[in-house]
Amino acid sequence: MTDVLVIGTGVAGLSAALSAAEAGARVTVVTKAALDHTATDRAQGGMAAMTGPLPGGQPKDSVRLHVQDTLVAGAALCDPSVVDGVVRDSAAAVRDLTGRGVAFDRVAGPDSPWVQGLEAAHSVSRILHAGGDATGHAIQEALSARTREMAHGGHIRLREYTLVTDVIVAGDRVVGCTVRPVLHGGELGGEEFLPADHVVLATGGAGQLYPWTTNPPVATGDGIALALRAGAEVRDLEFFQFHPTTLAAPGSFLISEAVRGEGAVLRDQHGHRFMTDVDPRAELAPRDVVARAVFAVRTASDDGAAYLDCSTVPVPSGLTRTEFLARRFPSIHAELSRRGIDWSTEWVPVSPAAHYLMGGIATNALGRTAVPGLWAAGECARTGMHGANRLASNSLLEAAVLGRRAGELLADPGAPSDVWPVARGTDPEPRELPYCDSTTAESFSRAALQRTMWQGAGVFRTAEALERAKAGLEGWLAASSYEEDTAAAPGTLAEAEDRNLLTVGHALVCASLARAESRGAHQRVDHPATDPRLATSTAWIASGSAAPTPERTDHADSLSR
Repeated sequence: MTDVLVIGTGVAGLSAALSAAEAGARVTVVTKAALDHTATDRAQGGMAAMTGPLPGGQPKDSVRLHVQDTLVAGAALCDPSVVDGVVRDSAAAVRDLTGRGVAFDRVAGPDSPWVQGLEAAHSVSRILHAGGDATGHAIQEALSARTREMAHGGHIRLREYTLVTDVIVAGDRVVGCTVRPVLHGGELGGEEFLPADHVVLATGGAGQLYPWTTNPPVATGDGIALALRAGAEVRDLEFFQFHPTTLAAPGSFLISEAVRGEGAVLRDQHGHRFMTDVDPRAELAPRDVVARAVFAVRTASDDGAAYLDCSTVPVPSGLTRTEFLARRFPSIHAELSRRGIDWSTEWVPVSPAAHYLMGGIATNALGRTAVPGLWAAGECARTGMHGANRLASNSLLEAAVLGRRAGELLADPGAPSDVWPVARGTDPEPRELPYCDSTTAESFSRAALQRTMWQGAGVFRTAEALERAKAGLEGWLAASSYEEDTAAAPGTLAEAEDRNLLTVGHALVCASLARAESRGAHQRVDHPATDPRLATSTAWIASGSAAPTPERTDHADSLSR
């Protein structure tokens, strides 16, 4: 029987764990916090899905349309075959989630058509949601309940409050992970080795690199850092999506893109609807376009603000605007009301904030990395689905599809673990990240790191600012190195997370410096044009890494999709 270790408990991790366990694998699920402390739980807008083949699905949608919208948003860096495969599998992913208890909203009760919303850069309404704006919470709740049920039945071993410190590679493949319990107060207990035939990294993103983020506190880039230390390749880390409309207040509360999909508009301090000057799609332009416009308006305004105006939202007959907004967006309505904002009449101050990392651990279409036995799914993975700018609400879809695929394959003890996709002519050779030996750095703190990242690798970037950020990060990395002194290993969860944030932040800044153009979410003020010659990924491995590069085997064709 195959031993599978899944790290992370969002939709990607639990989809992989449940699929593998239900097919007979021995599965251990590890998370450094509680089971439902995930980015999935916070997702508001919904899940994009091509539901035409399903009862009550969107009849105007098609695989071609969904693929086309994704490729356009991705600015020539998506892998078309991956996008096509994920979109084609979206109906199966919906069936899988509903079968596990996710109740997507319907127009008029059971068996009626699903309510499907419109979001930026989508050509038709295809966004499934649950509980109005609580889609991620509904998915997390259902998958968590099923996981606990499987754990109580002895089919899954669940380890909450357990930090994975390293993926262990022996010879040419993964053999397991080292873990440490997270004790009361955030201290780390003694190290333990968990053996596994396969390790699935599903740890989410790295929003805590920035001072303003929609991500939960647990989003500290752990999986990407673990993969780099294990010799895996990362790609496209320069592409970090900044959500254009978070509440301009501490906590960066997300104001879902679906609000603009319902008809809300963006205004400057004088009431001018500025997005009509920027893009013909106005508020429904891709997120990178809207985020830069909001940032520019805030920078230029006297009061440092841009606003979301919901007075333009059409209201169904028989409802007041307050009633409609409360019904359609209950979570947002409750939070704004708690803060004393009546968004049915008041403009809501908004600001961009770090939201989603398009790059990550390089995998093929099944979630395999270049290290045999190591897999990745969800936001920590770079599959080629999102390119340079993720299409809104494609993240839950990709995570559900890729998690399910990996779990089903891992349950087969005869499945080969050493198949890495044959390099196409456009695939880049990975470059080594620079070795960090600087001895100069300001005193480290999480706040100093976040300030450095926002100033150097935020919404707008320049070589000069990136070089300053790189020097600071390398100084901190050199000062925090403990490979030669195990007594200096992190003693708390926060210290371990800081180590991972430094690793990922450094790689992100190096990738941003290397891409001397503007493309998607990566905006270089000193290189404002998009260079057609750079329509390829940047790829990196850790300094001194000797990541395995298995040759093609007889299994390659049977695993292609």
